Amino acid sequence: MAREKKYNAIITALGMYFPDKVLDNKYFESIVDTTDEWIVTRTGIKERRMIENGATSDLATGAAKDLMETHNVKPEEIDCIIVATVTPDMLFPATACIVQNNIGASNAWGFDIEAACSGFLFAFQTGCSFIESGQCKKVLVIGADKMTSITDYTERNNCILFGDGGAAVLLEPTEDKSLGLQDYILRIDGSGEKYLNMKGGGSLNPPTHETVDKKMHYIFQDGKAVFKVAVKGMADVSFELMQKNNLTSDDVAYLVPHQANMRIIDATAERMGLNKDKVMVNIDRYGNTTAATIPSCLVEYYRAGKVKKGDKIILSAFGAGYTWGSTLVVWAID
Repeated sequence: MAREKKYNAIITALGMYFPDKVLDNKYFESIVDTTDEWIVTRTGIKERRMIENGATSDLATGAAKDLMETHNVKPEEIDCIIVATVTPDMLFPATACIVQNNIGASNAWGFDIEAACSGFLFAFQTGCSFIESGQCKKVLVIGADKMTSITDYTERNNCILFGDGGAAVLLEPTEDKSLGLQDYILRIDGSGEKYLNMKGGGSLNPPTHETVDKKMHYIFQDGKAVFKVAVKGMADVSFELMQKNNLTSDDVAYLVPHQANMRIIDATAERMGLNKDKVMVNIDRYGNTTAATIPSCLVEYYRAGKVKKGDKIILSAFGAGYTWGSTLVVWAID
């Protein structure tokens, strides 16, 4: 029998950081055989950002600093830092260590989580567990990726999709069980590895001239295969979470989907019975920033005054692994 938890984990602060350089669709028209109309019709993306001088830790640090400055959070108050990313600065130390040093979080421990486009959901759930158990009082969860560092700009189907960015949330405890994390469904299926991966750079294929020549350090994606399972995976798991919690479309204030492709987002919303005005979207301006997409949507919509205390919000994602899941959160900030 599950033990009654004392606390719920709530989001109490948010922040984001996107670099200044914009890559619009006209740029891609100049480097690969594509058009603005083709890109917008198939993906919904009009522009994305690129960090020119910096790494994922700079994106994550920028998001963390924005959060702390906006919500008056002192770095020494943070107990734990979890960074979701597929583009760490290096294999070790963890990007979380670099961020901890950059922001002066002298009392924090931390680590990275790698679950591709589902990374923020996996990191969020992990952070919530630390809060619910009473082990931590303030957990900083960051989704950040420098996707331009692993994108092949000669491959027209992939290069148009990705951008760089970072976003963060702070988790804290509350004894009010009606707020914060309510439920989640997270899944993995390793049989999807061959359809979406980066084969070079790990222990299977350490870096060599051959791995570089074969472009094994870039994203590989079988677009059609991934699209089919992503549409079904995100839509089904989000609908399942609604059924599990006896929610109708009227009960859900927002769907916050991973921003990979507008057609996947639309299919998920349709399965849940949600109108477009209940779907958070920023893919048109940032593209797919992998672990940063969901938290950046939360930041933008909260700052625009569109999210209210008590709103039921469903976060949903699908990524390489395969990894996917859905999370139900009740908004706690006034």
